[in-house]
Amino acid sequence: MFEEASEVFDNMFKSSFPLTFIVFIPAVLILVSPLPAEAAHEFTVYRMQQYDLQGQPYGTRNAILNTEARTVEAEVLSRRCVIMRLADFSYEEYQKALRQSAGAVVIILPKNMSAMPQDIVQQFMELEPEMLATETIVPVYFAMEDDELLSIYTQTLTSSSSQGSLSAAEVLLHTATANGFQMVTSGAQSKAISDWAITSLEGRLAGVGGEDLPTIVVVAHYDSFGVAPWLSYGADSNGSGVSMLLELARLFSKLYTYKRTHAGYNLLFFVSGGGKFNYQGTKRWLEDNLDHTDSSLLQDNVAFVLCLDTLGNGDSLHLHVSKPPKEGTPQYSLLKELEMVAASQFPEVKFSMVHKKINLADDMLAWEHERFGIRRLPAFTLSHLPSHRLAQRSSIMDVRSVSPSSRHGAGEPPAGPHVDVKKLSRNTKLVAEALARVIYNLTEKGAPGDLQIFTEQMVQDEQLSAVVDWLTAQPRAAQLVDKDSSVVSTLEYHLGHYLKDVKRHYVKADKRDPEFVFYDQLKQTMNAYRVKPAIFDLLLANFGVLYSVVRRITQPKAKIH
Repeated sequence: MFEEASEVFDNMFKSSFPLTFIVFIPAVLILVSPLPAEAAHEFTVYRMQQYDLQGQPYGTRNAILNTEARTVEAEVLSRRCVIMRLADFSYEEYQKALRQSAGAVVIILPKNMSAMPQDIVQQFMELEPEMLATETIVPVYFAMEDDELLSIYTQTLTSSSSQGSLSAAEVLLHTATANGFQMVTSGAQSKAISDWAITSLEGRLAGVGGEDLPTIVVVAHYDSFGVAPWLSYGADSNGSGVSMLLELARLFSKLYTYKRTHAGYNLLFFVSGGGKFNYQGTKRWLEDNLDHTDSSLLQDNVAFVLCLDTLGNGDSLHLHVSKPPKEGTPQYSLLKELEMVAASQFPEVKFSMVHKKINLADDMLAWEHERFGIRRLPAFTLSHLPSHRLAQRSSIMDVRSVSPSSRHGAGEPPAGPHVDVKKLSRNTKLVAEALARVIYNLTEKGAPGDLQIFTEQMVQDEQLSAVVDWLTAQPRAAQLVDKDSSVVSTLEYHLGHYLKDVKRHYVKADKRDPEFVFYDQLKQTMNAYRVKPAIFDLLLANFGVLYSVVRRITQPKAKIH
């Protein structure tokens, strides 16, 4: 506030000082009158991520906001709340605000993010990791656009952008007469959440025919991630993977119900929490099963672990492995069965294996199967993404979207990640067929590649769609899903409907050396108060002093008799 006032007065003093203050300022003060602060608009804001992982801080470190609004076009941004729209957002302007010591940043998002132009969505998805890469001292918030907030932005933009082309007197008049907005949050400063429990769930289908049966493990993490936890819905990553896991549990539970199709494999299903935080739920589950128990299916004869991640779109499937499977192993059999089923039954799907060694020097593991690989369990991840680095795995743009024909016109896909239920259903059937061929040893028995174990009617599009709709109806960031969450209880219910021995597993951060720390105040109410800028009060005070001086000078002196 006062930097602008100082600049204006400097310019005024350089020109006609007496004329300006005697003629111009009184006119300004007559034209304007003080406005009491009034709430122009109240709206919900969602704070950028704040967490620590392995001792490294990420995201914004502050939550309190009480400062005047500006846009990036303003000459002075220090200690201001800089408002940006996603449609005009650039990382350079965001960094400019931070470099100029802005007091806060508020980014306005469109009501329907899936309708945004593809280039804007892609650009923002790629910027999200950069925004979180290092800690940011000032609070950064996101808000959903509405008419009132757009009006506030437009007025602030007009005020911020008009000053550069005006004379000093015009700037003074404009600044003194303009209405500003004071942005104030209602919450307290953020603090670390103690004793937060990340919940994971497991259930099983027991095989038949012996004591030491091989076990196939199917895994999917349920939590979502993006630059703001309350806006992270994770439709494709990883709502699609969880939906596929539940459908596979349903399909194989039917087969295991009948003696004729009850196979000689144990099937273990694991829905993990904390996947977006280096797979904390999986890490603890492995420790509990391999280090702290005498008997576990993971300790015995694990054929392979299949992790499902981001499978709701595309016409490609990639099997990500840390070590290429050897011929004659169960994991090699799955690889070949996936290739055969894709080629014979789904020729439109391009299937490939992607080999990437585990890099223990990296802060974050690339895929969930690497957690199992570290413990020497044969594992891989199936995804339609060719690389773990792609931005859509961790973006608030990953939202549920309707079919292209109903919203965007035929042939024009919606912007950003989304779930195509028909492709998710196709991928589910492909995985189910390949697993069945491994479990029942169909290739060695001479069964043709186009033999269908599951009919089209058995894989239910409606079931998959309903699960995706439910999962994306609420944000599932790990900081928001506690052990009493409806997300956990509903997942537990579905698993219990198909599987046996369903149980929960919890992981809490170590108190002395925590691997992860979450913080609160992630969702707040913000008020925009309509106020006069500080320069108005400054002018009023200066004019009072100047008026007294001028009056003394111009007052006729009394004659002495």
